[in-house]
Amino acid sequence: MLYIVATPIGNLQDITKRAVEVLGSVDLIACEDTRHTKILLDHYGIKTPTTSFFQHNRFIKGEHLLELLKSGKHIALVSDAGTPGILDPGYNLINLAIKNGLEMTYIPGAAAFVNALVLSGKPAHEFYFGGFLPNRTIARKNQLEKLKSLGCTLVFYESCHRILASLEDIAAVFGEKEVTVARELTKKFEEVLRASPKVIQEKLAKNKPRGEFVIVV
Repeated sequence: MLYIVATPIGNLQDITKRAVEVLGSVDLIACEDTRHTKILLDHYGIKTPTTSFFQHNRFIKGEHLLELLKSGKHIALVSDAGTPGILDPGYNLINLAIKNGLEMTYIPGAAAFVNALVLSGKPAHEFYFGGFLPNRTIARKNQLEKLKSLGCTLVFYESCHRILASLEDIAAVFGEKEVTVARELTKKFEEVLRASPKVIQEKLAKNKPRGEFVIVV
């Protein structure tokens, strides 16, 4: 059985009892960064062995994990934070398991874009999750122009290095429309800002932006 296990996005208490039980009972935990996952495992006294499964070894390691599953081993797949398969290499292993007819299940939990969407107060009955916007300004503006016509709430992840540039481009495309920017969700310095892109950009620019951001338009 492949267990796809969602883990906390910040606060270590945000994990289900079922997830803790699964992580403690499987034969192996496949994780993006074993050092990062160890913090969670140590917090709950989980001694299960771990192995790295990340972007650059996902093909070779995926085949190895596949053979272990075929041999009858139970493996838990986790990401550094949140739900495996969303913007991480977890989807590679999930697809391998599907193609090989292996049994799997998902242990639900946190996802940062869901947290931000709920906190934004924007309509959530129909929304578009766009992952990370393009790195370059021209490509980013083009993408935003295309998505503008969808007429629904838009959700994006952004890094601290590009948040100011992305907000500038969002302002260029959407004008003064109110957006929500959330950072460090569930952590000690959680912050949710609701204002025009320019106002939020000016506020964040006062200090070097830190943390992981979610933008809701």
